[in-house]
Amino acid sequence: MMSKPHTVKFATFNLLNYTAPPYSFYQQHEHYNKTQWRQKQQFTSQFLNQTQADIVAFQEVFSYQALEVQCKEAGYDYFEIVDTPSHDALYPQVLFNPIVALASKYPLKSCEPLTPCPELLEYLNNQNEFKFNRTPIKCLISIPFFGDICCYVVHFKSQRVQSMAHILNIHNLEDPLLQLLHQTVGTMQSQISRSLEASIVYYDALKTQREKQCATIVMGDFNDVLTSPTLSFMTQGFHPTRCEPCIEQNEPVVGLTDAYLFSDENKAGYTKPFSHYYHRRGSVLDYILVSAHFNPECAMSKVSSVSYSSFEEHLNPAETLEDISVSDHSAIAIKIHF
Repeated sequence: MMSKPHTVKFATFNLLNYTAPPYSFYQQHEHYNKTQWRQKQQFTSQFLNQTQADIVAFQEVFSYQALEVQCKEAGYDYFEIVDTPSHDALYPQVLFNPIVALASKYPLKSCEPLTPCPELLEYLNNQNEFKFNRTPIKCLISIPFFGDICCYVVHFKSQRVQSMAHILNIHNLEDPLLQLLHQTVGTMQSQISRSLEASIVYYDALKTQREKQCATIVMGDFNDVLTSPTLSFMTQGFHPTRCEPCIEQNEPVVGLTDAYLFSDENKAGYTKPFSHYYHRRGSVLDYILVSAHFNPECAMSKVSSVSYSSFEEHLNPAETLEDISVSDHSAIAIKIHF
């Protein structure tokens, strides 16, 4: 008797400054009016209803209470955050440091902020007190008929450069020296920060994968292309097209791969869609990385197929002005059949 097929769908979406009035994001004048906020909530509901994902990772969340209400109305009984945004000291209604969030239709066995391994920080010569720009979520979800999945929600350091004006005591932001340093040293600092965050997540994911012998998924806005020197180590050298090592170990090999490589769409020769446009130039900044447990061609995997989809109708490659009532990212999703 053949077993009944099952599916589970994962999605990740950068919501772009999800901030309920009367709060502002970053500056007092940056906020939603009533019409814009209503459109933002309708847009978010449309995504949830259209995507029909079972587990959703969110980035750029300020008003997490409002998002939790929306998610629960859409059938997500479980909603988790591990941090909260910060308020401006002089203007409490101005918010900084958006957070990540997770919504799930399945109960969570555990959920916690990802804590960096001190020994790893020492190994990476980061002796100072390290802090993620956005604290990642680490949770364990038990999927019926599949097993435990260790899930990470991330939003790595952006490519935005922190100003060096205070170091040089330069007040003119158009100063040629300041601009040159931002393009060189500032950009390098941003890359180092993003790579360090990715290293910590990668280390923890592989270590947990080995210790718990469970499937692993890392979802979020990586703020860079996966092939860049900053992030390429996360998947480098791990494309398990053959499963002899898995058979020898009696379990899938440890590592992470872009889920798109396992997808039916990739096998059919489709080009992976862009997830973000900047000055009309498209790139893929949002990713779902998975362990070999999701590889349909692995003998030890329960997965029969993987499909990849994108929620991108709101993106206009020719548009240069930001529309806060939607998002500047597409949502991406994978659906696994097992």
